[in-house]
Amino acid sequence: MQAILLAAGFGTRLRPYTNLRPKPLFPVLNQPLLYRLLERLDNSGCDRIIVNAHHLAGQIEAALIGRHKVRLQYEPEILGTGGSLRQALPNLGSSPVLVANGDVYHDISLKALYEHHTRSGNAVTLAMHDQPRFNNVHTAGDRVLGFRGSNNHDACHNCLAFTGLQVVNPEVIAQIPDGRFFHSIDLYQQLAPTGCIGLMRVDGSFWQDMGTPTDYLTLHQALLPHADHWLIDASARVAKGTHLKGWGCIGPGAVVATDAELEDCVVWDGACIQAGARHRFRILTGNMAIDDQPDEAGELMS
Repeated sequence: MQAILLAAGFGTRLRPYTNLRPKPLFPVLNQPLLYRLLERLDNSGCDRIIVNAHHLAGQIEAALIGRHKVRLQYEPEILGTGGSLRQALPNLGSSPVLVANGDVYHDISLKALYEHHTRSGNAVTLAMHDQPRFNNVHTAGDRVLGFRGSNNHDACHNCLAFTGLQVVNPEVIAQIPDGRFFHSIDLYQQLAPTGCIGLMRVDGSFWQDMGTPTDYLTLHQALLPHADHWLIDASARVAKGTHLKGWGCIGPGAVVATDAELEDCVVWDGACIQAGARHRFRILTGNMAIDDQPDEAGELMS
């Protein structure tokens, strides 16, 4: 079983946080999401994994040191989902390729998706579910009929949302133009009328996009066992007199000084939170220029 993990994007909706690190390296419950996704792939039987990188690629490269099953695909220019698959083709075998996004947390069974694809005879199989915010793929039964633009908010009958998980046959990847930016969805739009693109429903599985600061924080709210819970790494230092409210995470090596008040926050590894700081529903990186400015998700408490 072979896989490609897409990790090259700029994460523009998560700026300024993605100016510090790429989205796949954002910590989820105090561990980089990239590590969690690679573990899922490994446990599903993947013996060949390609991770592509462009934005802050050096950080991705450093994170992969010592992972012998994983090959880094550096892209000097951003290639898009399709262009990245096409560049990887010479390093792939002849079996179907599992493709996953590096910025989505989920518990979808990768093995079940792969096995469904191999049984189906599809050229491409997309993992789909009903998510009204993202429903923009026309379907009929187990077939994909076409794709709508993301800015089209009109009613979409028999539409489902694409989870970002898919299995693709190498001969499909070979149809993507080589060496330039290309969206795989553009090719699938051409192929859909032939009936070769199928789907597998994954409704009921946990799935959370990390597209915005609010999405990222909401993910933690959903994953923590109860509303009044803080996950604090053993190497973090939290001073006496600190007030922790609601839920949150404090990562490895982080320091929270006395009299700070944090409510519903994620404190990144190595961050230092100053004495007396007040934050609610915030990503706290340790970079004061970012942490001391309100964003679309959180606020500074007076």
